[in-house]
Formats: sequence, C-alpha cells, structure tokens
Amino acid sequence: MAQKSNNMTTKILIWMISGLIVGSLINAFAKEAGFIQDYLVNGLFHVIGALFISALKMLVVPLVTFSLICGVCGIGDVNTLGRVGVRAFLMFILTTALAITLAITVAVIVGPGEGFDMQQAGQTAFNPPPAPPLSQVIIDLVPTNPVAAYASGNMLQIIFFTILFAICILMIGERGRSIAEGAEKMNDVMMEVVNLVMHVAPIGVFALMAKTFSQQGLGMILPMISYFGVVAVVLLLHMTGTLMLLLKLLGRVNPLLFLKKMRTVQIFAFSTSSSNATIPVTLRTVEKRLGVDKSTAAFVVPFGATINMDGTAIMQGVATVFIANVYGIELGVTGYLTVIGMAVLASIGTAGVPGVGLIMLAMVFNQVGLPVEGIALIMGVDRLLDMMRTAVNVTGDATITTIVARVENKISLETYNDPTAGQLEAVHLPHEVPTPMEKQS
Repeated sequence: MAQKSNNMTTKILIWMISGLIVGSLINAFAKEAGFIQDYLVNGLFHVIGALFISALKMLVVPLVTFSLICGVCGIGDVNTLGRVGVRAFLMFILTTALAITLAITVAVIVGPGEGFDMQQAGQTAFNPPPAPPLSQVIIDLVPTNPVAAYASGNMLQIIFFTILFAICILMIGERGRSIAEGAEKMNDVMMEVVNLVMHVAPIGVFALMAKTFSQQGLGMILPMISYFGVVAVVLLLHMTGTLMLLLKLLGRVNPLLFLKKMRTVQIFAFSTSSSNATIPVTLRTVEKRLGVDKSTAAFVVPFGATINMDGTAIMQGVATVFIANVYGIELGVTGYLTVIGMAVLASIGTAGVPGVGLIMLAMVFNQVGLPVEGIALIMGVDRLLDMMRTAVNVTGDATITTIVARVENKISLETYNDPTAGQLEAVHLPHEVPTPMEKQS
C-alpha cells in the first residue's frame, strides 16, 4: 500500500512529461494536420483537460467554506485569528517584495532584451484590461449577495463571508457546536472527494500538457530566450532559495523535506496554471503531509491563493527591465524602486481579478513611463511562464502557512518529519457489513 501511494507523484510527473513530449511533437510535425487538430488536440485532449479543471474547481468553494469554518472554530479565539491573519498578510507582502527585488537585480545584471529583434518576435496588438481602483477592490470585499458570490466563485467575498459566519458560530457558544461539528464532517467528506480526483489526475495532467504544448510548442521560446530564461531562473531561485531560506530561519524545519512533499502540488499548479484550482490539493498536502493544524491551514492557504503574487511579481520585474532594454529607455534606481513599490501594492489591490498579471504589468508600465504595447512582445511565451509562476505561488502559499503554523505552535513536527505521512492511498469502497440475519445463515 505504501509503495502504491508513493508512486502517485511519480506517476503524475511521468504523465506530465509525456504530455509535454506528445504536445511538442504534434506542434512540430502535425500542426497543419486537420484530423489530429480537430479530434485529438481540440477534441480528446481539450475535453479531458477541461473535465479535469472543472473537477478541481468544483471542489474549491465547498472545501474552502467548510475548511474555513473548521479553521476559525478550531482557533476558537478571535484575537488569535486576527494575529494569524496579520502575520500571514505581512509574510505574503514580504515574499512579494523579495521576489520582485530579486527579479530586477538578476535582470539588470543579465540584461535581457539588449539587441532584441522585434520582427522575429512577431508583435501583436495588446489592449490592457482596465485596472479597478483600490477603493472599489476594498468595497467589493463585502458581498451584497453571498449566494451570488458563491455562484460566481468570488474567492475574496467567499473568504470574507465565511470567516464572518464562522466567528458568529463561535459567538453563540454551545448552540453553534452542532454547526461546527457538521462542517467538520463535511470537510472530511470533501477531503475524500479530493483523494478521488487525485487518482485520475495523471490522465488530466497529460491532456492539459499535451494540448498546451501542441498549440504553443517549444520553438516559440527561441526569439524570447533571454526573457524566458531570466524569468525561469529567477522563479527557480526564489522557490528554492528565498522561500526555503525563510522556511529554515523562521519555520525552523527541513526545506528539502518540504520541497519533496510539495512536488505533487507543484505539478498540479504547473498543469492547471491556477492557484485557486490547486487549493484542494494544497490544503490536503499542507494538512496531511506537512502536519499543519487544520485551523491554520484552512485560513492561510485560501488567503494566500487569493493575494500571494510572488510569481507574477517576478514576471513584472524581469518584463520591466526587458521592455526598457528593447525600447532603449533608462529607468534608473528610482524607476526600479517604483516598480517594486507598485508590484507590492498591486498584489493587494488587484487580487482575485481575472487577467491579474497583465493588469498589474500595465499599471507598472504606465507608472514608470514604458510603452504598454510592449506587453504584446512577451505574450507569446506568457502561457508557459504562467504555468511556472503558479507553481511558485502555491509553494509560497504552503511556505508561509508552515511558517505561521510553526510560530503559532500549530504544526505536528512528527508528521512533518515523516517522509511517508499523508501519502495517497488506494481508493476502496468499504465492505458491506452483514446484517444479523446474514450472520445467522
């Protein structure tokens, strides 16, 4: 059983690489083949991938709701809840600031975009979506209709309402105990649904990767190799360097064990390109594999998936230097400091908005006087980088959750240090219990 469960991450990884290879081969040799494009890429791969994403998103709202209710009721004290929230918020802001500072530093040293061939890149038009004002984002935190917020999957509004609801369960005391216990049982059921979905994950991951790379291909990276390479290197540096250093210093736990246990979550995030869609897998891993107390995990993980923008901040930093080099614009120290400040503020102000990366980048470019149409240059490779950014974002979510849990003494170090803890087991239906009459016969 243990060997079977240990193979799940390896199996997903193998299927992901297979999808990448199959997709790249289709892009290289069968891009114009109507049958393959119609029936395989836009048919089979598209349907299986879409079903898999839908299955993950199906879990998000009920799982976040029941987990948050369990989390708030488990913390049991509103003051403690506030302390956990402030600590998590400040840590997320710190990692975003460190991420973009690292990105700008490396990009300035390497100098991507110098001598860039505009014709080879095949620039297309780009019209940035309008960024909502910060005041509107704050107003939109409170749902006018909670049912509508749940129906549309507005995570910030769902989190706000659920926390408020859970606090009120605590306030009515003994009468709210049955509601909290009911939420606990529902959360256990949802975790079991997560396990079921994870067992079909290898096929879903294969379909997503095959479709993406059959459409995008690896050849398109070549004109943008300097930009793509710098973003990829900085994402890797931040994930394995900055975040793991914080985990070691503040969390006082083994970073290598953390990265090993986070592998499945990172693969899910990479293939889905969505922090929100990965919440169910992140929650399960943080609780079962890393040993973080359910109350802390249920609060910090959805919060991080909504506002943590480390990967996007890195893309912004490198893109700013890249576009400045392409157009021969000198930003200087003041310009780069402005970019850092803007990225940190934008990570809060545009949280939960669709197309958040491009909105934030357009805001930054406007602020420092770079041509917004330059974003069109990087859009070609942005899909692939988005997959990498999401993997970094979910790693950041889990890192901060672990650090906060360690500071609050809400983590089981025995579970954390056990390499086999929380591994996925084979799904089986319980055997039917024989009735008294059957026993007699």
